[in-house]
Amino acid sequence: MCGIAGILGFKCSKDLLEKKIFTMQSSLIHRGPDDSGIYVSNDCRSALAHTRLSILDLSTAGHQPMSTIDGRYTITFNGEIYNFLELRQRLENEGETLESHTDTEVVLKLYRKRGKDCLKDLRGMFAFAIWDEQKQSCFITRDSLGIKPLYYWHLNQTLVFASELRAVINSGLPQVNLNLDGLYGYLTTGSVPEPHTLIEDIYCLEAGNWLYWQNGNITKHQYWQVDFTPQKISIVDAQDIVRQALQESVKYHLVSDVPVGIFLSGGIDSTAILALASQVKSSRLSTYSIAFTETEWNEGVLAKKIANHFGANHTEFQVDAAFAKSILPKFLESIDQPTIDGFNTFCVSQVAHAHGMKVVLSGLGGDEIFGGYKSFQSIPKMVKWGKRLDKIPYARKALAYGLQHWGKSSKLKRVSDFLRNPPTFSSAYQSFRGIFSHYEAIAIIQSLTKSDYIGDPKRSVLKDHHMTPLDQVSSLELSSYMRNQLLKDSDVMSMRWGLELRVPFVDRTLLESVASIPSHIRLAKSKQLLTKSIPEIPEWIVNRPKRGFSFPFASWMDTDFGDYFINLNAPKGVPLDSWYRRWSLAILKHWLAQVGLG
Repeated sequence: MCGIAGILGFKCSKDLLEKKIFTMQSSLIHRGPDDSGIYVSNDCRSALAHTRLSILDLSTAGHQPMSTIDGRYTITFNGEIYNFLELRQRLENEGETLESHTDTEVVLKLYRKRGKDCLKDLRGMFAFAIWDEQKQSCFITRDSLGIKPLYYWHLNQTLVFASELRAVINSGLPQVNLNLDGLYGYLTTGSVPEPHTLIEDIYCLEAGNWLYWQNGNITKHQYWQVDFTPQKISIVDAQDIVRQALQESVKYHLVSDVPVGIFLSGGIDSTAILALASQVKSSRLSTYSIAFTETEWNEGVLAKKIANHFGANHTEFQVDAAFAKSILPKFLESIDQPTIDGFNTFCVSQVAHAHGMKVVLSGLGGDEIFGGYKSFQSIPKMVKWGKRLDKIPYARKALAYGLQHWGKSSKLKRVSDFLRNPPTFSSAYQSFRGIFSHYEAIAIIQSLTKSDYIGDPKRSVLKDHHMTPLDQVSSLELSSYMRNQLLKDSDVMSMRWGLELRVPFVDRTLLESVASIPSHIRLAKSKQLLTKSIPEIPEWIVNRPKRGFSFPFASWMDTDFGDYFINLNAPKGVPLDSWYRRWSLAILKHWLAQVGLG
């Protein structure tokens, strides 16, 4: 895991170009504390930067940016290619000579031979850029599911890109103005939806896309999208498919030249990862979790019981309000873009880092793929209910108006949004997952920016309406909550501690294997398919009530965190009854101050 950055087509002196790329590189040093490098093109108009966290081939042979011997191609790479050994063997069989044992060199040589088609061969998480000195062009891409982030800014001839938004800003080239569409997305969902960022004209390259720059022009293309077309598969066969796919994914995700740990939350997903990893690794695995002094949120005993069951060496860190407050300033500094999540990953990553870990596995993604959220039951019901009300539009509109103006809870105001729009899965999902309603978000934006912004409550994130209801929810969870919030937060907060977080469930090959399983089997309630496929998961885990990996925010905000939650200045008529509403505004306030927009 690393940090990458680049400036393309910038007409200036070599000294100024090097100064700007060095500033960007310095913004990413936390992502790669082991090594760093800079490449400048022959015409001194383009530059690449890299910061390295050494995971594979710890020698200097893995130094980046890395160039081919003839100097034509140069790569700056962030991520891991789990099948690089097979790809390396294929290249050697084709007569290629490789100078290192890194996955980076494998990607570089594959691109030289196959161009953009090399993406079909890559199994892993990645964001990388390859400069072609001969064509004066650059190929930039991101993994299929959006595990590794990449941001870019393009104006006239110049393109700037980096692993984090802060590095693009720190290049000094973009004007730092608030993007109101990105802000609207954050206020209504709790994260900034792709391709937006909170800075005008800076974009997030969408998952499964590549971007090609040459002579100041850019071309963008989506190279992968999951296909949920169901096949005739029995329950028994489905269990075999899931077990084999997850076993293979876990095995690949354990490939490393340094020890690999596991985040253990006490839930089904992380337990499944530990169960299968313990069958692959001959050495004793290390697991990490956090527990709370507040008994209501303390699941540390359960995590320890799971670790003992599989013979893992478990480390638990007790978090109380005083510790959480002491670490809060560092957490706020680490935020690359506002989000209501990430604090949990930030804390447990610090624990793993303190124990010398560089790589950890997480159970993230299991809920989205196997139906673990309440959304899988609630959203189809909302759509069904909405379609019934649609037959009496006057009643629907009257109810929507009443809930918006007289509804006392945040949930009722979001239901009002749903009733105002056609009863689609996208609108139901936004209401279910939402933070502020459409009109509340507009009021906050207009109050904050003194603008007449009106937003777009009908924007849809779901393109395929031919899927089953459950598959539509799964697609929304994968492309919205997981991609825009969980994956981004996991990357930023783990990398703050120089820690590589791997997610075996979020694997293209695994998803392609299980996506064709009929939704009534794959997404059966309580993740039945997953638990039946991995019988090593103890019954006392399978049958316990589901609980999220969360923090006692509400009680802390009313006491120890109080200083951070004053002067939030919510407009009249926007209730802050829920902790996540207050938290979201506090995070936004501190981030705006950090980027000079406060």
